[in-house]
Amino acid sequence: MEVSICKTLILPLLTIVLFISLPQTATAANEAYTNFVKTKCNVTTYISLCQKTLIPYASSVKTNSTKLCKAALDVTIKGAKNASTTVSTLKKQKGITRIEASIIKDCIEDVKDAVYELKQAVDAMGHLGDKEKEFQLANAKTYASSVITDADSCTDGFSGRKVNPSVKKMINSSMANITKLASNALALINHLY
Repeated sequence: MEVSICKTLILPLLTIVLFISLPQTATAANEAYTNFVKTKCNVTTYISLCQKTLIPYASSVKTNSTKLCKAALDVTIKGAKNASTTVSTLKKQKGITRIEASIIKDCIEDVKDAVYELKQAVDAMGHLGDKEKEFQLANAKTYASSVITDADSCTDGFSGRKVNPSVKKMINSSMANITKLASNALALINHLY
């Protein structure tokens, strides 16, 4: 009889202890993953932007530096696509001059190139386990760096031309965001090994 009372009391008690400890374990793991992202972001130029954009990926990245780099590239792709949408809407505005339309058209192409290069960088990161690890890593760095060049190329289109300040401001802001995100991704890739 004592054994059955003991079993009756211990089993529920162990179940309660287990359920109480599980959330704490999950919370501790999530905190560790968040701290991992924060620490890795310290090598970037735009630390607060890095943390803001990558902490939401902490639970899927865990403590995997390669996954963090891929997440940074994915965030940059989203930023470039958003910039493309912003620049494309400018093209449809009334009162755009031919010079502005030409600059916008070139800029849209630059952003498309950036998205393509970011996808190539993600692909290269996916091949780091291959025999040609160093080659793939160099490719990822080159592609990520090219994104910054594309954004600069877009804003260089304004150089020496008379352009509506609001158009220029919108494009400059969009390209600055791409540049910062790509810079952070590149810094993480550069510190991968």
